[in-house]
Amino acid sequence: MSDTICIVGGTGALGFGLALRLGREQVPIVIGSRDGGRAREAAEKATQQVPDGSFTGLQNAEAVQRSDTVILSVPFRNQSENLTNLKTHLQPGQLLIDATVPLAAAVSGKATRTLGVWQGSAAQQAQEMAPDGVRVVSAFHTVSAAQLADLEHVLDEDVLVCGDSGADKQRVVQIVHKIPGLRAVDCGPLEMARIVEQLTPLIISINMRHKVRAGIKITGL
Repeated sequence: MSDTICIVGGTGALGFGLALRLGREQVPIVIGSRDGGRAREAAEKATQQVPDGSFTGLQNAEAVQRSDTVILSVPFRNQSENLTNLKTHLQPGQLLIDATVPLAAAVSGKATRTLGVWQGSAAQQAQEMAPDGVRVVSAFHTVSAAQLADLEHVLDEDVLVCGDSGADKQRVVQIVHKIPGLRAVDCGPLEMARIVEQLTPLIISINMRHKVRAGIKITGL
């Protein structure tokens, strides 16, 4: 079970892109969704694109029980609902990788603006809502979902990782480095996620202005 990665929200753009890239590197993937049928459809679609991969689609509550590592890749408006519904299914010792961004688009605002989260960040809200013993690391906020899903595209960018446990962050680093072209950068404790999450609307603005799909690259490391 420890090699398997569950992606809650794996039917969405970012989650599905991560599923494809990780699945292509022989990582067993469980795609989770509130709708089990949609999850199975996504798993079948992933299998068509990556025939050598291992993809399973399940309803979220069952999906999270299949892995020690869970990636939460849902819109901000659904983060709280998902964590509430999964509170009795997530187990102590699991690692929750939160990729949520509190974009204002969640409440019909602009995608180039964020909402205030009183805990400080979506990742800190996830840590507050997660059951005791479930640790949260923040990652994958600045990677283009479209480029992840385009398996012909050669990635070359950094993934900014925030978390309070060095060991947990190292687990995330190992996952990131399974995807060719991605490099993980340790950005410090979980509270730094409040800064990293703000980079997503910045990148969206750059993409809109220059008609590109920009990423982040930290120099000097």
